[in-house]
Amino acid sequence: MSARRHDVVWMVAAVGAVLMFVPVAAAGQGGLRWSPPRTADGQPDLQGVWANNNVTPLERPEVLAGRETLTDEELATLQARAGELFGSEADDAAFGDSVFAAVLAEVERFSSRDTETGNYNQFWMVERDWSNRTSLVVEPPDGRIPPRTEVGAARVAEHAAARRRHARGPEDRSLGERCISWGVPRLGAGYNSYSQIFQSADHVVIYMEMGGSRIIPLNGGPHISDHIRQQHGNSRGHWDGDTLVVETTNYSPTSYFMGSGANLYLVERFTRVSEEVLQYEVTITDPTTWTAPWRAMIPLRRSSDAVFEYACHEGNIGMAGIMAGARALEKAEAESAETR
Repeated sequence: MSARRHDVVWMVAAVGAVLMFVPVAAAGQGGLRWSPPRTADGQPDLQGVWANNNVTPLERPEVLAGRETLTDEELATLQARAGELFGSEADDAAFGDSVFAAVLAEVERFSSRDTETGNYNQFWMVERDWSNRTSLVVEPPDGRIPPRTEVGAARVAEHAAARRRHARGPEDRSLGERCISWGVPRLGAGYNSYSQIFQSADHVVIYMEMGGSRIIPLNGGPHISDHIRQQHGNSRGHWDGDTLVVETTNYSPTSYFMGSGANLYLVERFTRVSEEVLQYEVTITDPTTWTAPWRAMIPLRRSSDAVFEYACHEGNIGMAGIMAGARALEKAEAESAETR
């Protein structure tokens, strides 16, 4: 796991310094309500480092069908199991939804999917944030991502088949393994899942710990030509009251998000709901990949840690090893076949 002390002063210079004002209490029905701090141009100040370390799974587990929340007692039981399973004696690290899945299944010991070469151990993983919610997906109401279309299912199957076989070339490996992109949006939690937001009057910059920066104009201009395609798409933002709305389109055909690519369309909504929480909602639409749009809500929490550059495997030496290993396995299999 990368160190979190990278200097990001250059990014601040790029977007300009913005003054932060102290939040005030505004009169509202039923008493006082929290009001976000404002930038010099009067917009909610979203700046800072925000972390997605939620343990809540993206999709609602089938055994919890029909239940949007857990009881406090159920939540306490799951947390206790997690403490036992992923305590100081834990071996393999649990990424993403695997923490919730393991404690829900009451496994006696967690084992990663990579049993041959090993994995990070749990020591390197951050502490996860728990809540009563049973899924990050809020639409459809069942907390499940809609079924894939035939085209979408075929693309996922092709992608999985390429990862299972001996890599014919770098293109058989994921964009992340090739240090190209980890995609937008990034919904995974618990591993380098931090972002830093910078604001000026006419731009917002979202610097992702894994994936670099998204520079988002707020001037109301149109998206770039449909002929221009980018790995992270082309984003345009505007304010809807106290919510920053970002629309992203123009993805590259080589981009990959859960089976979606060139036809992916995002609407992201960033709303600061307290001093420590930035509510992030994303609506995902691609009629060539899913049978209906779907929406997830993730509470991002303020972090005092700094976001630093995620260097991946510098010089791409990891990919050279993957290719060398694939060729060695092919040679060994060919030699074994000859001796039969």
